[in-house]
Amino acid sequence: MTQHEPQSSRAARDELWRDWMRAAQDGDNSAYTRLLADILPVVRAMVRRKWRNANDVEDIVQDVLLSIHVVRHTYDPGRPFGPWLSTITARRIADAARRTSARSANETTVEIMPETSLQDETKSDQDVLDDHGEIQRALAGLSATQRQAIKLMKIQGLSLEEASAVTGKSVSALKVTVHRAMKVMRRILE
Repeated sequence: MTQHEPQSSRAARDELWRDWMRAAQDGDNSAYTRLLADILPVVRAMVRRKWRNANDVEDIVQDVLLSIHVVRHTYDPGRPFGPWLSTITARRIADAARRTSARSANETTVEIMPETSLQDETKSDQDVLDDHGEIQRALAGLSATQRQAIKLMKIQGLSLEEASAVTGKSVSALKVTVHRAMKVMRRILE
């Protein structure tokens, strides 16, 4: 995987990784652990080479390892392991770039952060309790599916992908469910 590594060494390592992945696919957890430990520095080096912000490298590496775990059943032991690993790594780097680009497109830089409220305008404990009661009333007006989606995504703060994994629903179905639930809650709160 490194450019300065001899071809024979690279081929031997690829063969070892292929054997470990084949064993892991057959249920050998120790082979899977060895594989992950051995590819970790290589994945980290690949990400560092392509990603300019060092603060994000470990997050991207973890995304790569998670992706490998999720799709390990798709690896074909008759094919080289290195290109499969490189493809997954490149895709996670691209995903991170898209997330960063989308996030920065919606961010605004300001010199001084404005105050969000004056001391006199802050809510009392009773106001907070009243709001909580109203939200509970609005949640009670939702179907069980809508309530679960709202709790996972709006209260617990899970992403669409995370909520999809919890519920077993597709991302698009969750989007529709949350959108409809928010409309119902607005009507109830008005």
